Amino acid sequence: MERPEGSEVAPVRVDRSRRPAGLEGEQKALDVWVGSIHGARRDSPRSRRLLRATVVTAVALVGLGAAPGVASASQLIARNTSTERLVVSADGKALLTYHAQGKLRRALVWGAINARPPSETQRATEFRVDYSGGWSTFGRPVWKTMRNTCRPYRGPALPYLVTACTAPDGSHWAVQRWRRSQANFGIPPWKAGHGDWELRISHWRGPLASLEVWLDWSYNGRWHHLFGRLTYRGSPVHGFSTTPTGDPLDRYGRVLYLDTLDSAYGKGWYRENGFVARRPDGTFCYGFVPHTTHTGERRPAGNGARYRISVSGPGVTPDVAWEGTGLPNFDPENKDHVALEAEMNGLQRSLMASSRVCRA
Repeated sequence: MERPEGSEVAPVRVDRSRRPAGLEGEQKALDVWVGSIHGARRDSPRSRRLLRATVVTAVALVGLGAAPGVASASQLIARNTSTERLVVSADGKALLTYHAQGKLRRALVWGAINARPPSETQRATEFRVDYSGGWSTFGRPVWKTMRNTCRPYRGPALPYLVTACTAPDGSHWAVQRWRRSQANFGIPPWKAGHGDWELRISHWRGPLASLEVWLDWSYNGRWHHLFGRLTYRGSPVHGFSTTPTGDPLDRYGRVLYLDTLDSAYGKGWYRENGFVARRPDGTFCYGFVPHTTHTGERRPAGNGARYRISVSGPGVTPDVAWEGTGLPNFDPENKDHVALEAEMNGLQRSLMASSRVCRA
């Protein structure tokens, strides 16, 4: 049975000795195999020690095996699945059946909808999940008597969609699948879980999270750059603390995963990096600069023809994504380039008035 999510942040070294002068935290390499917040298994002793010092530990350890557990964000249910089927009962419980590791699985999910604004005093919106199909929580096989009352999906378009439906009360349930955990900087997978297809479930009513992204350049045009903002119902999405390498230590934090197409890494899509939406305004920025991997290999700047950013939804809302076309190299003699850079620098100052502005 799929275990609840745990935390691992691999110590991918940032190239400090040879990086361009003045690079800020926005360039940091985050091999964020994110844990109890919205990802991966509890495989790292160091990360377990970190989490034991936080309030999320108790939640992360609940429900091992078939027992019920809780989690925020679109809940990671399983990895590398097939034959997925979603049933929603009249009393608001969702049954997700699927095959994983050659076996039929039944996950009962209930008890949450939408998301709360970030708060240091109130728990994030969380699902309850019972991997026994109801036995552990209710003392009986709830899955055997569930009748599907969910209707054809009438909600907004979703990325990575497997299946979705709209309940009689007008709320929506969705199942999405995508490769959240990947090796950064276009290198081959080097740890367990890299490239896994994660199956995730969500429940919401109303709008999705809004992921806004803009492109420009940094360091007087030397490097390609992007920045943006993650919000939900008009409120910034952010956490309150992270590990030194960027793994959120609370259930409000969100890591954005950046992919690049047809870059110096080669043809096709490759994972560039991951970074958090910042407190207090939900903003982020990232410069495409050379990096050094965990093995000491020097990797070129990963700017490409197109970019894609994917992020787990706040609370138990769906995961969202953005995709856009990359810019050409900056030409200081091109008036359009100069004007765009000035406009984007002004927009960054406006968006990030409450936090640290990106490096222009």
